[in-house]
Amino acid sequence: MGELQYDAGRDGFIDLMELKLMMEKLGAPQTHLGLKSMIKEVDEDFDGKLSFREFLLIFHKAAAGELQEDSGLMALAKLSEIDVALEGVKGAKNFFEAKVQALSSASKFEAELKAEQDERKREEEERRLRQAAFQKLKANFNT
Repeated sequence: MGELQYDAGRDGFIDLMELKLMMEKLGAPQTHLGLKSMIKEVDEDFDGKLSFREFLLIFHKAAAGELQEDSGLMALAKLSEIDVALEGVKGAKNFFEAKVQALSSASKFEAELKAEQDERKREEEERRLRQAAFQKLKANFNT
């Protein structure tokens, strides 16, 4: 149980946010609703995220022709170029774990980037305010 609390984002699941990033990176961005219904279609334990088993299910359903052609899951199955039958479960598992890891570091990276940008915006704003105050002060002296 000890190490679970540190497992932020690297929990071996793909949640809505990670699925969103994954679909964007695959070049098939989905709406919020689309993402929800993708998860719902294979979410056997109704926890709102995809476990590895549920992730595999996408490919089995795709292979069995049980997915709608235009569904997000079909796009995921096609675009992620992973043939579960050929590569076997092991290949899919490695793919899944690599994806999850890449995504969790990508979202951390994006969050850090955003924090940096916000910080820079704040500094610019402060500089502008200081300059404005200074201009005002100067104007007062010149009258």
